[in-house]
Amino acid sequence: MAKLIVNVDHVATVRQARMINEPDPVTAAALAELAGCEGIIVHLREDRRHIQDRDVELLKETVKTKLNLEMAAVPEMVEIARRIVPDMSCLVPEKREELTTEGGLDVVGNKAAIADAVQKLKDADITVSLFVDAEQNQLDASKEVGADYVEIHTGHYSDAANPISRDAELAKILRGIQYASSLGLRVNVGHGLNYINIRKLVPVAEIEEFSIGHSIIARAVLVGMERAVREMVEIIKCGY
Repeated sequence: MAKLIVNVDHVATVRQARMINEPDPVTAAALAELAGCEGIIVHLREDRRHIQDRDVELLKETVKTKLNLEMAAVPEMVEIARRIVPDMSCLVPEKREELTTEGGLDVVGNKAAIADAVQKLKDADITVSLFVDAEQNQLDASKEVGADYVEIHTGHYSDAANPISRDAELAKILRGIQYASSLGLRVNVGHGLNYINIRKLVPVAEIEEFSIGHSIIARAVLVGMERAVREMVEIIKCGY
């Protein structure tokens, strides 16, 4: 069965809105683990808009399951990861002006730089994932640069305006998952998944992890962190 990995970035977003010390994403991560998730993700952005270095350091010391550090493939972040040594680093594209990650990493167009980052992370015994669109050329390039995993970008599926578009995006994702698996890449999925649209992906045997943040944190604001995580775990476990 696939695992739920919870992204707690937007707990930090609320904290940073007032530039104080609450709510604490480290506490939120502990509650998510108690509720049954099997990993925590944070994205340490170059502009530090939400997660701070202190958060990553404390999470490394306190997470009991698995810590996945999302990051741009830039020297500063590679060195932070090599110092902290999360269980996994997921390389993602990053633009200062974006509200959230807008698409997959262009591995094809940045192969040398990404290969260098991947190798440096693996030299530090960090498992490496690349956040990519479900496109064969990007998956081929991910294999070539030495990634252990790909995280297939599900944002276009999640944001589809109508059922026809949604089904077309889902079919593309499913083809990408199958192709990545045929290359020997392990497969995670994420971006924009919620309590409804995840149900189409739950039966896919090749998916190892669902990376979900915003929808869980949004629900947690209303019903609490533990209940929000438990409900998502139950959907992944039972498919409904």
